[in-house]
Amino acid sequence: MKRLIPVFALVLMGLVGCKGFLDREPLSEIAPEQFFTSESDLRLYTNSFYNVIPSAEDIYNEDIDNIVKTTLPDAVTGRRTVPTSGGGWDWGELRKINYFLENYNRQGLSSATTNKYVGLAKFFRAWFYFNKVVRFGDVPWYNKVINTTDEAYLTQARDPRTMVMDSVLADINDAVARLATTKSTEEVTKWTALALKSRICLFEGTFRKYHTEFNLPNADKFLNEAVTASEELMTKSGYQIYSTSPDLAYRDLFASLKASPEEVILARKFSSDLQVFHNVNYYTITASYGKPGLEKRLVNSYLMKDGSRFTDKPNYNTLPFYEEVQNRDPRLAQTIRTPGYTRIGNTNKLVPDFGATVTGYQLTKFVTAETEDSYNKSLNDMPVFRYAEVLLNYAEAKAELGTLSQSDLDKSIQLIRQRVAMPALELAKANADVDPYLAAQYTHVSEANRGVILEIRRERRIELVMESYRWNDLMRWKEGHLVADQFKGMYFPGLGKYDLDNNGTTDVVIYEGTKPTEKGPQYLKLGSEVVLEGGKNGGLVLINSNQTKSFNENRDYLYPIPIQERLLNKNLTQNPGWQDGL
Repeated sequence: MKRLIPVFALVLMGLVGCKGFLDREPLSEIAPEQFFTSESDLRLYTNSFYNVIPSAEDIYNEDIDNIVKTTLPDAVTGRRTVPTSGGGWDWGELRKINYFLENYNRQGLSSATTNKYVGLAKFFRAWFYFNKVVRFGDVPWYNKVINTTDEAYLTQARDPRTMVMDSVLADINDAVARLATTKSTEEVTKWTALALKSRICLFEGTFRKYHTEFNLPNADKFLNEAVTASEELMTKSGYQIYSTSPDLAYRDLFASLKASPEEVILARKFSSDLQVFHNVNYYTITASYGKPGLEKRLVNSYLMKDGSRFTDKPNYNTLPFYEEVQNRDPRLAQTIRTPGYTRIGNTNKLVPDFGATVTGYQLTKFVTAETEDSYNKSLNDMPVFRYAEVLLNYAEAKAELGTLSQSDLDKSIQLIRQRVAMPALELAKANADVDPYLAAQYTHVSEANRGVILEIRRERRIELVMESYRWNDLMRWKEGHLVADQFKGMYFPGLGKYDLDNNGTTDVVIYEGTKPTEKGPQYLKLGSEVVLEGGKNGGLVLINSNQTKSFNENRDYLYPIPIQERLLNKNLTQNPGWQDGL
């Protein structure tokens, strides 16, 4: 039986496959003398760890400043409050992992049998704690099962971030050493562990570098570990960037029903046979999920096809849609609807639908054929780790360390750009001619490598959009202020008729007063269905202009500890700036 990652129904399939197993105690309560007697027991138990892999919605449903919707998350508006309970302070998955590590070898199984399962447990414990540190900073480190009588552990204070992350690093190194080198998009391998290590260490290294207020040492140690992990994967794994036609490859990578084993290191799997679906098509073509669309500042960040900067054009912010998307980085036309767009399996040319996108820049990444447009009927696998991220991590870590060379760029960023036939990123040119548009956004980059660091951030934002990296990136770079800026969309010079694809047919009409009766165009009433910066005088579409946004630089880089947890454990301190009355 082939396991698909990680769907509760599929874990249950494994349980059903063992006669009588459903009559036993829960996995976390299994007595070791009753279980862990064979490799099949180890495999069955560790399969449950995969349930923590992000859901499809956790991957495609990002809503920070890359993608904007009709409503904004509390993290963007500044309306986060200290929760009474929950809030991400949950430890059930850790208990399962620690239980396994305490008990897997009570029956004396050989190391040849147990090794990869121990590696798997260490992988998931490292990932678990990394996510906790990203969210809360200091957290208690538990490497054993905590029972109700363990008063010392139940009242344990938060351990320093430095100690926890050193333990995370030890776990992920152990996982790398133990896991198999066989490549698989469905199972965690040595390469998955190296990809996770690359991600963890880049985050921690840059967080420590830019967040000087926390006085965290050894930023370079983690950046070097990110380089080492990335380089090992790059030189030994055999992964490569998926590439076909420059005008189709990026689209096809995400629209493919089965994850590409060339590039995708681990994916969340979906199956019509097992009735396991997700909702990305419906999400992008209906008004039911906030009408998501790319934000104007991200659209501006896509380079011209010849590698020059779109924002160097004097009128870049007031170009009509048809003109602004001409001759751009091909990934733009493979991420949103642009003139000439057709659905997979169809030849009808479609323009952006303002009934499904609040900005006018309608998403097409991950969108498959129309047969999957119904609610919760999408089937394409969702990448959790892919090779392009590792290449981006490598280049960024080396740039932050000040050790980046042109050859480093050629074996990382250039491979990503080659997929869509974009010119190479030139180190000397980037540093000599710093992009003022990016420099105005990323305010903490100041060293000699400033120009190339900004260009790598541009590349990262464009390549990984809609894969939910953006919040963590802004947090580690200390650029949270960007989410408080006014979000904007497409440009319109005012009231009137607009031909979005330049084919001689009116696609959008912006009007006042009574809605016109002519059939065909999309009608947007000024001031209600669309808000322009200058009203009748036109301008960029304003999104959520009636909602106040803020980002507290002294508080919002970490989440608060729930009140209930601090009442139960008086030794838990609250994160800076969060007031809970205790």
